[in-house]
Amino acid sequence: MARFFIEMAYNGKNYHGWQVQPNAITVQEVMDDCLNKILREAVSIVGCGRTDTAVHASYFVAHFDSEKNEIDEQHFCYKMNRILPKDIAVYSITKVDNETHSRFTATSRRYEYHIADYKTPFNHEFSYLPYYKLDYDLMNEAAALLFNYIDFTSFSKLHTDAKTNNCKIYQAQWDKVGDKWIFSIKADRFLRNMVRAIVGTLLEVGRGKIGLKEFASIIEQKDRGKAGSSAPGNALFLVDVEYPDNLFKSKHLV
Repeated sequence: MARFFIEMAYNGKNYHGWQVQPNAITVQEVMDDCLNKILREAVSIVGCGRTDTAVHASYFVAHFDSEKNEIDEQHFCYKMNRILPKDIAVYSITKVDNETHSRFTATSRRYEYHIADYKTPFNHEFSYLPYYKLDYDLMNEAAALLFNYIDFTSFSKLHTDAKTNNCKIYQAQWDKVGDKWIFSIKADRFLRNMVRAIVGTLLEVGRGKIGLKEFASIIEQKDRGKAGSSAPGNALFLVDVEYPDNLFKSKHLV
């Protein structure tokens, strides 16, 4: 058996996240079906992480094991993109060591959350438009407090299979980019629903509902019920996944 990494992207609007689940269409299910048709063998793809319903990935890495020892990249990507729906694209395929894992070998992941400054007919699918004024300077002060902690139970979905709620955050900041504010957050790992819960709580800070001390207290209480509501999924993008260069180096420029 040989292991291959796929670099890909998807628009999450029509999917109930990445992970296969009963009675709901997911990106993983669509990818499995396409791979089985092209490779003519039973293949199960494994993603670098899970994204929630409607969440997008402008960059995503997944792996699968195949009986084929070599796969022609150009031919493979062409056939995959011909069969896949328009909202999923494959960019590359790379053979890796059988011990290299798309999820567990990754050293970091980065997400972006997009907030629109004003309403247009074209930005509602990929950004969130809050109908209240936000203090982004104060939200950046709150975001900086995340670096003081490693246990983010307060921002995790309840009753998950995670063995620990500890994460190391490397980046967390709001920046004005064109007509949007973008929250960029990078960590070694993320808990389920974590980014949307952090953003939802930062929005409470930005609109003056809670202060910086209360934001810190929410983290310290390790209680999801104390944090804000999760921000809508349609404005969230997984934008980068990093691996050790000696194990896997991206071919796709993102």
